[in-house]
Formats: sequence, structure tokens, C-alpha cells
Amino acid sequence: MSASLLTPERRAVLSRRSLWLAYATAGYNLLEGLVAIAAGAAASSTALIGFGLDSFVEVSSAAVLIWQFRSRVPEARERLALRLIGASFFALAAWVTFDAVRSLLAGGDADVSPVGIGLAVASLLVMPLLVAAKRRTGRELGSATVMADSTQTMLCTYLSGVLLVGLVLNATWGWSWADPIAALVIAGVAVKEGVEAWRGEHCDDCAPLPAVDATVESPGCADGCCTERKA
Repeated sequence: MSASLLTPERRAVLSRRSLWLAYATAGYNLLEGLVAIAAGAAASSTALIGFGLDSFVEVSSAAVLIWQFRSRVPEARERLALRLIGASFFALAAWVTFDAVRSLLAGGDADVSPVGIGLAVASLLVMPLLVAAKRRTGRELGSATVMADSTQTMLCTYLSGVLLVGLVLNATWGWSWADPIAALVIAGVAVKEGVEAWRGEHCDDCAPLPAVDATVESPGCADGCCTERKA
């Protein structure tokens, strides 16, 4: 169903679902970040510490969605929320790049971390479920911010995979450079997604604000992405 054809009741349901998905993301990533930083400090693993800090960036993205959808009119906050999520992409890219370069230059060997490996596996199981739920909700709602947040979560899924590969290679072969190299690629993707979020290019269809009555033309795209695309 097109977002423009949603009933007010269905739109309210999807808005509540977006809010609860944001709460779930924030809660999981807060726990993930604390565990990763503690395990990273114990194993002297810059990859794990960087992964933990990335989790807090994901919390900030979820917090933007919570701020937006706690409003009585979430559409009114769409454009600013999308810009804030774009900024979180840039923060993620900056930290991942810094941490990857530091790891390559330091060349230190981290200890084997069974806790870190288990955490990466858990994230690879949980994150794709959140991505799928957010994308279904975002597409039906026509929300650019929900779609952008799903991409943020997807990038964190990729980072989980990178972390797992890096930790396993380090544990089995001593290849400490594998993780930061792959992380630099993900940082480049994060910059690209940040630019698209900032410009409002994340929605598959735009959700016009409902007209007051049948004789009044819809005031335009609620997501702010239609205007950006036409610019």
C-alpha cells in the first residue's frame, strides 16, 4: 500500500511500531556497547573497543527516531531527524576510520576474546531482524528516517561481521590487520549513506501529508525527500 493511502489508524500503528523498534535498538546497542568495551579492554582489542563505541553511535540514531515518533505529528520532525541521522553516519565513519588507521599503525596483537566472538555472533543474529522490521515499517509508512535508521543498523550488522572475521583470524592465524582493512571499506559506505540521509534520499516512496479535506490539495511530502529529489 502506498504511504499516501494509509488510514490515520494504520499510520498511528506504524508510528508506534517505529517507536518500539527504536527502543529495542537503543536497548540492545547500549548493552552491546558496554560488553564490547569491557571485553576490548580486557583483551587489549582496539577492534572490540571501536565496535563498542560504534554501538553508542547506533544508540544516538535510535534516539533521534524516539524523539521524532514521540511527537504527536512525527512528520513535522522528519527533515531535522533525517539530518541528525545523517550526522550519526558521519560520526560512525569518522570513528571507524580513526580506529582502523590507529590499529594498522599500532600493529599491536590483541588477546583472543571468546566474549567478543560470542558478542559478534549474537549481533549477527539480532541485527538483521531489526533491519527487516524497520524496512518493512519504513516502506509502508513512507518514512525516510526509519529507512535511514534501518541502513544504520545494517551497517552495524556489517561491522559485526567484520569484527567476527577479524577476531577469528587474529585468534587462528594472528592476522591482526584483516579487521581494520575491512572496516575502512565500511567507513566509506557509511559516508555515502550519510550523504544520502542528509539529502533525504532514503525513502522508496514519499508520504504526502493528508489534506484537510477533499477540496484542499495536499501540502507536500511529509518526509522532505521528494523536495530534495526534485532539487
